[in-house]
Amino acid sequence: MNKRMFSLIVVLALLLAACGPAATPTPEKTPIVTVAPEQSLLEGKLIIFHAGSLTVPIDALAEAFQAKYPGVNFETEASGSNAAARKISELGREADLMMSADYTVIDELLIPDFADWNIQFARNTMVIAYTEGSEYANEINANNWYEVLTREGVVYGHADPNADPCGYRTLLVWQLAEKHYGVPGLYADLEEHCPPENVRPKSVELIALLESGDMDYAFEYRSVAVQHGMKFIELPDETNLSMVEHADFYSQATVDIAGKEPGTTMTMVGKPIVYGVTIPKNAPSPELAIEFVKFLLGLEGQAIMEEQGQPPIVPPVASDKDALPSELQSLVE
Repeated sequence: MNKRMFSLIVVLALLLAACGPAATPTPEKTPIVTVAPEQSLLEGKLIIFHAGSLTVPIDALAEAFQAKYPGVNFETEASGSNAAARKISELGREADLMMSADYTVIDELLIPDFADWNIQFARNTMVIAYTEGSEYANEINANNWYEVLTREGVVYGHADPNADPCGYRTLLVWQLAEKHYGVPGLYADLEEHCPPENVRPKSVELIALLESGDMDYAFEYRSVAVQHGMKFIELPDETNLSMVEHADFYSQATVDIAGKEPGTTMTMVGKPIVYGVTIPKNAPSPELAIEFVKFLLGLEGQAIMEEQGQPPIVPPVASDKDALPSELQSLVE
């Protein structure tokens, strides 16, 4: 091979090496988005019928639950607890959760036909709410409230006993006050000075009347007064329906209200205020409802209830633990 031919072969080899096979473009990497498992698992709508006194706590609970599970939406409806139960038992309306200001409403109106179980999860206390503009606001206290309320021109009210537990609890408080203060006829006197127009379907409706000045005083749950920035009178433990230690004394008071069937009545006996929750048999999303109950009974839910002035029952209580969904049985006594 002559020198010229050798040089040509070398040049061709170098050219081929320089060009080489076409480079394959590197595809762009797709960003990896990590979604927390719990955020991707739960979605749907939760329908909650609840006591009016739970309105603010329910809003706070729903907000915290949605922060964990963005795919869940809430449809909440406040009313008196008895009225809420009758939406299910008499009107046939669907609900995923029924949360009552008196756990016995669930026992009396829903179990066994419309629900299987009932969990007691929070407490409360009866107080007298008022504002700085209320008549004799600078004078009223835990010892003279009944004398102030029955003065000429003082307007006070309470919830409807047939629709809202806060209503019949007010009447129980009046009966207990007569015994505690030793004032014969006090219950009848308080009834006489509180005409029908001062009674509202649910206790939270009285707050607007206090704020507008159309009412001086209202019998409320302590949590409602706290949540709405009301001034309030703390009643003696013997009358405020908050203390297990006074359960025997409370039981001396009774009130008859509308019963399970039209035209019937049932007797409500004085006892400590305890809230209850259940999942009705007609719940559209029972599995989602169970997750919310787990959240309600857990540490975060208990903390929210405490912040809203309604001390949680820790641990929660169920009279028939075996009737609970298996997922809830370990959470209650």
